[in-house]
Amino acid sequence: MNKKFIIFALFALVFAGCDTNKNNSSSEHNHSKETVKSYYTCSMHPQIKQDKPGKCPICHMNLTKVEVDDSDEEIQTTTNVLEKDIWQCENFPDVTSEKEDVCPIDGTPMVLRPKENKAGKVIGKVKLRKSQLSHFKPEYFPTTTMMMSKKIRLLGTVLQSEDKESNIPARIGGRVEKVYIESTGSFIKLGEPVLDLYSPKLITAGEEYLIARKTYVKSKSKEFRDMLNQSEERLEQWGIKKFQYESWYKKNKVPKSITIYSSATGIVRKRNAVVGKYFKEGQNFFELSDLSEVWVEMDVYEQDASLVTMGQNVKMEFTSIPGEILEGKINFVNPVLDSVSRTLKVRTTIKNTIGKLKPGMVADATLEIDLEGHPLVVPRTAIIDTGKRKVVWTKVSGKQFRAKEIHTGHESEGYVEVKHGLMEGEEVVIEGNFLLDAQAQLFGGYEDMKGQGSGGHNH
Repeated sequence: MNKKFIIFALFALVFAGCDTNKNNSSSEHNHSKETVKSYYTCSMHPQIKQDKPGKCPICHMNLTKVEVDDSDEEIQTTTNVLEKDIWQCENFPDVTSEKEDVCPIDGTPMVLRPKENKAGKVIGKVKLRKSQLSHFKPEYFPTTTMMMSKKIRLLGTVLQSEDKESNIPARIGGRVEKVYIESTGSFIKLGEPVLDLYSPKLITAGEEYLIARKTYVKSKSKEFRDMLNQSEERLEQWGIKKFQYESWYKKNKVPKSITIYSSATGIVRKRNAVVGKYFKEGQNFFELSDLSEVWVEMDVYEQDASLVTMGQNVKMEFTSIPGEILEGKINFVNPVLDSVSRTLKVRTTIKNTIGKLKPGMVADATLEIDLEGHPLVVPRTAIIDTGKRKVVWTKVSGKQFRAKEIHTGHESEGYVEVKHGLMEGEEVVIEGNFLLDAQAQLFGGYEDMKGQGSGGHNH
């Protein structure tokens, strides 16, 4: 009897298990049917959704079947890392601490760094099916902070330095009798003869000098000594060298045509002196340019204008001196932007002792700038720039992604500063983001595409 009961109990358990498995299998199958929903839509007009095959009422294309898996509830939590409180030196913002402390540089109390990078607005969502995940191989980058440096390429032009411009003026009126400088562009050294001048006033002053000196030699009186000194000073102020009036005394004669010597060094920019021309006191015989130092004026585009300041180092290359890199410091920044070219003029002064650089030559310049602070950055490849806005796709889970609109700052070496829109630690898609964008465009994943009357790429 006991044996029969045991056998009967075993059979009952087996049948019960089979029935349970059958029910579970049926339940799972029904659940799968419930969670996988399908509808028909137009690839050109994703707002069209129907529950059976047909044609698009707008463009009359065949509708495409779309299956949506709702088995997984949308994950609300993201990979955001809460932004920690960071303390920084008020006068040295690069010096930071995770706790309130005293600045180790100047001893002042540290201040709390403002939290500027708020989470951005979600403008799109995409959840991929298992069949799509098999060939979707994304790459991610965790939003992080880093020091940024920017290289700005500039086009420069060599100019004459206005600080080095000079001239040889007529210190006394007279007529030009002979010119020793042949033409514009000639190089004049300090002390070289430039022309002979006939000046009655200068000749009279020379004769007065001879009389004063002869009288002083005879009398040795203080009065005649003062007269002699005054005569010599007058002649020197009018450009006469000491060896000239010494020669006059030895010859006991002042020449009718007196040689004028250069008072400056430079290249003749303008030759006004010609034989027979009369010059009044103060008029220029020659106008010179000293090219021992030259200016290099460069154009900075408007988007980089705020980064350029006085004292920054700039490196320049010239086709006239291949293989050499000249360095200078920015010593002038124009306070006004050119409204036509939308550029800002900046300038540096460099040595040109050998004279290889000529006004008008072109310079290829590079300005290296270290940006302040440690901004949040993402790779340039993570950003989809539509012209109207900039979008990044962030990872929510293995098959869920969100599109966020961000505001960017400076770009450097493949990385872009994120002003607003992301939190530190968020993972952005850097490989595969355009596939997510296409998925959102085709199937209405962007929030601003829902309910539109017409399709199309509407970033």
